[in-house]
Amino acid sequence: MTLAERALERLEAWSDLSTGLPSCGAGLALRSVHSEIVHFHPGRDVDLHLTEPAIRRFHADLQESTAVRVVPGSRWVTVHLDCETDVDLLMSLVSMALKAHQTGRPAVGPAACNFHRVTVVPRDCPIEPIRR
Repeated sequence: MTLAERALERLEAWSDLSTGLPSCGAGLALRSVHSEIVHFHPGRDVDLHLTEPAIRRFHADLQESTAVRVVPGSRWVTVHLDCETDVDLLMSLVSMALKAHQTGRPAVGPAACNFHRVTVVPRDCPIEPIRR
């Protein structure tokens, strides 16, 4: 099972997310009652609809992560899943996104994800202990 499949399986168990087709037409989407939250694209890239206010608030932290790519002007961030810690980061960011969509006002205009707008170079991940 790939990291993306593992992450998708974990998120599909969340009661406030439902599975569907993404508006970009590539992969699979998870959405809340408010909007699309996550796009699982082919490969290891996952786009997350974090919202502009949340991206502004956490911009410095997002920029520090080697797994996250921020596209200027986008309401989405791209998470590249290279290791298990990236899946854990995605879970935390999805939780933040759900909260941002619950408390925020709906954005005006289309919310195109970052599909084909970012290039993520694979990186070395720390060796993780074997989980039993």
